[in-house]
Amino acid sequence: AVEQNMASESKSGSSLKGVVALLGLSTVGLLIATIVLAVKKPSSSSVTTNPAGSVSGQESAASVVDFLESKPASKFFSEEAVNTCEGAKLDFPNKDCIHVPGPQAGANVTAGYVGGLDVGTLVPQMENYWASAMCPVNVHWHLGTEHYSLGEYDEDGNSPHGNIERPDWAARKLAGDEHKKVRAGFRCHHYDADDEKFTKEYDWKHCIGMEVGETYEVHWPHSAVGACGTPDQYQTPFYDGVFCNLPLEAFAGLAPQQIAKAVGVQGQIFTIVNDESYFYPDLMRGMVVDGDMGTDLQYYTGSTTGTTRSNEICSQYAPITWQVDRKCHMISASSFDKLCYDMKMQRDSMEDDLHAHGSRELVKNEYVANNQARRLSEEERHLWADGDFNLHPDTHYVKHNLREHNHDHDHDEHDHDHDHEEHDHHHHDWF
Repeated sequence: AVEQNMASESKSGSSLKGVVALLGLSTVGLLIATIVLAVKKPSSSSVTTNPAGSVSGQESAASVVDFLESKPASKFFSEEAVNTCEGAKLDFPNKDCIHVPGPQAGANVTAGYVGGLDVGTLVPQMENYWASAMCPVNVHWHLGTEHYSLGEYDEDGNSPHGNIERPDWAARKLAGDEHKKVRAGFRCHHYDADDEKFTKEYDWKHCIGMEVGETYEVHWPHSAVGACGTPDQYQTPFYDGVFCNLPLEAFAGLAPQQIAKAVGVQGQIFTIVNDESYFYPDLMRGMVVDGDMGTDLQYYTGSTTGTTRSNEICSQYAPITWQVDRKCHMISASSFDKLCYDMKMQRDSMEDDLHAHGSRELVKNEYVANNQARRLSEEERHLWADGDFNLHPDTHYVKHNLREHNHDHDHDEHDHDHDHEEHDHHHHDWF
């Protein structure tokens, strides 16, 4: 029996050794396979290009779907799909400025500037558009800026094609043939010909005629009667989106203040750079509000813009609210290309807005509303700026507060408004 047990144990030991050896060989094999896979490079055939423009805007190792190819097969874009906003534009032709059809845009938005056209009690929409009934109904942009912000985008800015002079109320210069001779506006101060991010070409996939280093003013028209939240929300021309659910009879019954509260435009200015650290993926939905972007705004009532208007021929699409970022910001070329891709994905064709439009000449003071407003901090509300934009304490406010403290008055019981815009401290000889 002892011998039988010893024989049995010997067989078991031999079997165990065999299993251990097999496992050892398997482990070595897996290790070798892992090493081979780790060092093996992907073949060039596995690399595809992201049609939407990846963050790098270049080739990606991951395979992606070309959603533009899916669009023709979709029922949402078929001939049976009805664009409810098509042709909704209400036609109000341009009019000579002598008869002043309404306050005009684009204007000087430098801090402290006030227009010369008295619009009475008319005020711009001060709420964020997203907090009101309005939604964006279009996005487009202009070569250079239609607005003017001293020290940010003005006659001292620069671009690959230079800049324009501060006008003596003459027509703006035209850009070169490479911009199809659209009228150019002012430029930002970021451009540096010795810095590669302003000069390195970008391989544009979706936008047309855009250029690294150039300045563009982006507009997002908003409307409370657009097809908000539907496939028809974004429209080209933007007038179709603005008037989508507003027949002429209803429009005729609106007061100017109602229009200014229901229709508005966001304006933000960018210099394009070939640098992915400035990539922003969603320019479609409106102004970028982050850090110092979209925080220092000028609010006023104006009109639609574009090169069919000037200081002789004015727009009748007024008064509408303008909320314009006074600062100029850098943004990557890929951000714009992604925007153009998103525009191509809308139900309504936005092909006519994939390029820069020309800029209206800066509007004369006499056609700019005198209702400029800013959102000020409590400290800023009691400062004023001189002609060199140095800030000073508002002595009227200081004396008033001292008097209140000395006589123990409640400031809230006094009907005083010390906003900077209501004080006559405009020492700068504004044009």
